Amino acid sequence: MSSKKYIATPTRTNEILKKYGFFFKKSLGQNFLIDVNILENIIRHAGIDQQSGVIEIGPGIGALTEQLAIHAKNVVAYEIDQRLLPILDNTLEDYSNIQLIHQDILEADVNTCIQANFDPEQQTHIVANLPYYITTPILMKLLREKLPISSLTVMIQKEVAERMAAEPNTKSYGSLTIAVQYYTNAEVVMNVPKRVFMPQPNVDSSVLKLTIRESPPVDVLNEQYFFAIVQAAFAQRRKTLRNNLITFFKGSVIEKEHINQILDAIGIDGTRRGESLSMEEFALLANAFFQATS
Repeated sequence: MSSKKYIATPTRTNEILKKYGFFFKKSLGQNFLIDVNILENIIRHAGIDQQSGVIEIGPGIGALTEQLAIHAKNVVAYEIDQRLLPILDNTLEDYSNIQLIHQDILEADVNTCIQANFDPEQQTHIVANLPYYITTPILMKLLREKLPISSLTVMIQKEVAERMAAEPNTKSYGSLTIAVQYYTNAEVVMNVPKRVFMPQPNVDSSVLKLTIRESPPVDVLNEQYFFAIVQAAFAQRRKTLRNNLITFFKGSVIEKEHINQILDAIGIDGTRRGESLSMEEFALLANAFFQATS
């Protein structure tokens, strides 16, 4: 198929939208990609090859889906907008290796989907141009489910990508950074200009690659408690770690003096701010307080 016929061009996208009388729903965060080179770069960064299985979220009119079908063995695409199903049936009719699922990814049993559609020895990846308003809930759901996948490569808001890939002692570093990097190695692989979208979004975009870790980089006694302590440390960024912990434990068995004793015992200065702590230090902190409250 020549590149002139690819979905991801302004001309072809306009033709499809006109043919079906499709209008963008702001509530669904729809921004379609209209540049084949960008799509091929995303696929290259994702490490997709002819043996790969791919899950896509929000295929739109099929611009990325089409390129995935060309480069991968098989593709499963989740689309929430019923209006797009007949369009996708038409735009992707030349590809027999795509399965469309009409479902909200936040309600989907992705694990069962992977087992049903991909071979166990197949490398499975998630690749998506995610709606910006719901990026974090989607990614955290997929990461917490500990799916049998190799990576997630997603187009998201630049600022959110920077937060997920941030280093300690930076403005972008926070509880979201820790949550994402607990499960993955996070890397911003490319920035994407607004002009390659239709309609153009109001924010800049980046492609973030999350490579799944075989095991977390730190040992924690209780994951839920670990994430709760991390969130507490960043509850008010300008406050010290000690003050945020005092607020967190208010009314519990851990008194102010006990907090100071625990911080001294593990060698973490309570006057530091959450953004200065490494993941290892957060694990140390969470484990110490978990033991103190158990």
